[in-house]
Amino acid sequence: PTPTLAGVASWADELRNTDPERFKATSRWHYINAKGGGCGFDLARDCPDGNCVTGALANQLAILRDRSQPLAARRDALKFVVHLVGDEHQPMHAGNRPDSGGNRFQVSLRTTIVPEAYARKSYVDGVMGTNLHSVWDYYLLASRGLDLQAYADALDTPPSPADIGPVGAGVLLAWAEDSCALIDRAGLYPADDQHVMDHAYLDRFRPLAETRVQLAGARLAALLNQTLGDAPQGAAPTGHAP
Repeated sequence: PTPTLAGVASWADELRNTDPERFKATSRWHYINAKGGGCGFDLARDCPDGNCVTGALANQLAILRDRSQPLAARRDALKFVVHLVGDEHQPMHAGNRPDSGGNRFQVSLRTTIVPEAYARKSYVDGVMGTNLHSVWDYYLLASRGLDLQAYADALDTPPSPADIGPVGAGVLLAWAEDSCALIDRAGLYPADDQHVMDHAYLDRFRPLAETRVQLAGARLAALLNQTLGDAPQGAAPTGHAP
């Protein structure tokens, strides 16, 4: 209903309700986990058959680039690309711990932020029963108290070209490795015995989350220019569109 990049950004998650079978088939596309620990992803081990965020992103970019593909397939590929670039820059989607990207690291978050409708049963007396993944998916940014347009305006400062770095299918795994490295380097996980959280954590890590959003947006723009730039039919674009 909102045919913009922002409007389609959550479509791949919304399949959970709108098309459960398709969501089930694509659920592994949203993350990659280093089963051996560390952040040296092994695609044979961690991304079998391309079913991880980097594999799916590369495959969907190929569909999007191919002008011989049906328009509906390329539209869906665009929606996946927009979503998966964002997922790959959220550290909990490129992890190295056996807790499903923080989904099994339970926290009690004292907050005035009323959760989305589906989660309100877990919000009691100002305390939200949630998990570390959801803190990164929602609460870090929601705690700034801005609506979407105001937040977009606040983050409308592009990263430097040096921070953006190279863009293309060949660096997708490196982007995931960078996200993964933040988990330990920045101390994203509280101590194992500290599962009570307040806004001090949100205030501490919100700047990092915002930086990741800015970086994902800049890289997505460059990636779309590269993928959809002027090129002969059936040829892979080699540069950025004007």
